[in-house]
Amino acid sequence: MNQLFQAANKNPHKIAIIDHNGEYTYSQLLQNSTKIASHLLENSADLNEARVAFMVSPGFEYVSVQWAIWMAGGIAVPLCISYPFPSLKYVLDDTAATLVVAGHEYQTILDPIQNDPSVRFLKYSDFEEEIEIKPLPEIDENRGAMILYTSGTTSLPKGVLTTHKTIESQISTLVSAWAWSESDHTVGILPLHHVHGIINVMSCALWSGASIHFLNPFDAEKLFQIFETGKVNVFMAVPTIYFKLISAFESFSNQRKTNLSEILNGFRLMVSGSAALPVSVMETWHKISGHYLLERYGMTEIGMAISNPYKGERKAGHIGQALPGVEIRLVDESNNLVASDEPGEIQVKGPGVFKSYWGKPEATIKTFTTDGWFKTGDIAQLVDGYYKILGRDSIDIIKSGGYKISALEIEEVLRTNSNIKDCGVVGIPNPEWGELVVAALITEKDFNLDELTSWLKERMPAYKIPRKFIQLDELPRNAMGKVTKNELKKHFTT
Repeated sequence: MNQLFQAANKNPHKIAIIDHNGEYTYSQLLQNSTKIASHLLENSADLNEARVAFMVSPGFEYVSVQWAIWMAGGIAVPLCISYPFPSLKYVLDDTAATLVVAGHEYQTILDPIQNDPSVRFLKYSDFEEEIEIKPLPEIDENRGAMILYTSGTTSLPKGVLTTHKTIESQISTLVSAWAWSESDHTVGILPLHHVHGIINVMSCALWSGASIHFLNPFDAEKLFQIFETGKVNVFMAVPTIYFKLISAFESFSNQRKTNLSEILNGFRLMVSGSAALPVSVMETWHKISGHYLLERYGMTEIGMAISNPYKGERKAGHIGQALPGVEIRLVDESNNLVASDEPGEIQVKGPGVFKSYWGKPEATIKTFTTDGWFKTGDIAQLVDGYYKILGRDSIDIIKSGGYKISALEIEEVLRTNSNIKDCGVVGIPNPEWGELVVAALITEKDFNLDELTSWLKERMPAYKIPRKFIQLDELPRNAMGKVTKNELKKHFTT
C-alpha cells in the first residue's frame, strides 16, 4: 500500500480525518499507524499475512489500525461494529485470525475470545503505551491485504481476499475516473467492513490528500449540519440514506431548505451505490440538490467495474459504462456472448478483481470461467451504450410462466405510485407458475388492491403484475441498506 502512504507523506500538515474526538493531520495518522504497527509486530519482523481482525469505530482510530496492519505485513479483517457475537465469531473462525484488536466500545462483545489461547487480544488503549518504533517489512504487492465478507444473501458469507495490488488498482481507478484531488472534503457514513465505505470513500479520499469527516452513527440532522459548514464537496451514500435525507429535508423550514439547496448545489460530486437507486429518489434529490446522482456498479469481489460518467450524461436507472482498465461482457446461460440488446450475466476481467475466496478453492474456481472471467451472477442489458441492471440471477430474476421477469423493473414502476414509499418484489415457489410474482409494500395509507392492480395494468404487461401484495412497516435490510430478499420471502411463506 506504498502509494497510499506516500500520498500521506506529501500532505503532512493537511487535515486528513475529522471525527467525534477532533481533527488529525496526515502526519499524525502516519505516526500513529507506525506506532501501532510496532505493537502488532511485537517480537517479529513481519506478520507474514497473519489475519488481524479489528473492531474499531469509524474515524482516526479505525484508519490507524487498518494502515498499521498493512504496514506490519498482516491481512486486515474489519469486523462489522453492529454484528452480534455469533456473526463475528464466524468471521474470526473462518479467517483463523490470530490477532484481534478491539476499540473500548467493543471489548464487552468480544469478551468470549479474550481468554482464547490461540488469539492475541489487543485493546486499542494498549497502543497508547510508548514503544520502540521498529523497522517495517517490505511488502510485495501480490501479498494478501484484506478479507471482506460477502453479504451472504444466498449462502453463508464468503471471505473475499484482495492483494495490495488489487486494492491499489481499485483506488487509483476511481481517483482518476471521479477526479479526486487534495482539495476535496467528504463525509464517511458508510460501514467500514464493505468496499463502498473502505475503498470508494475513505481510501480514495486519503489517497488523494483530501479530508474525510466521519459520522457514526448516521444521523440525518447531524449530517445536514456538517453540510452547512460549507466544507463538504463530495458525498457518497446508499439509496436508503438518500431516502432518509429527503424525508428529513422535507421537515425543514423553507429558509433552511433554500440555504441547504444552495450548499448542495455547490458539491462537485454525489454518488449512489450498493443497491439499485429508484428513479423517484434520483429525481427528488435532483430537485433538492441540483445533482443527478452518479450511479455505479461494483461488488466485494471486484471493487467498482462500471460507472456513469463524472462528466457526461448520467442515465437514471442505468449503472453506466465500463471503468478504464476494466473489461465487461454479457453472456447467456451457456456462456456465449449475447446480442447487443439482449440481457445477460455480467462478467468482469481486470486488475481490480479479487484473488480468491478465503479457504474455499472450489468456490473460487466455480466463480471464474476457464478463460479467467469473474461471473458476477448479476443480469444486465446494454441500452444505448449504458448498462442497466435487471437483477441478480438467483434473487431478482423471477422465472414465472416461461418468462424471465426483473423484480427491479417492477419495483421501479411501483415506486412511481404516490402512495408507495418503498417496496420489494420477489418470486415464491408455485406449482403452476414455477415462481409467483409477489410484492411487499410500505405505503402512506392502506391501498385498495383493485385500484392498484388497475393502475399497474396501465403501466406493464399482465404477466409482470404481482399476484399477491402485503403491507409491511419496513423491509428487511443488511448493513449496506440492500433489501435481503430471502428474508422478505419468508413474509409470504409463513
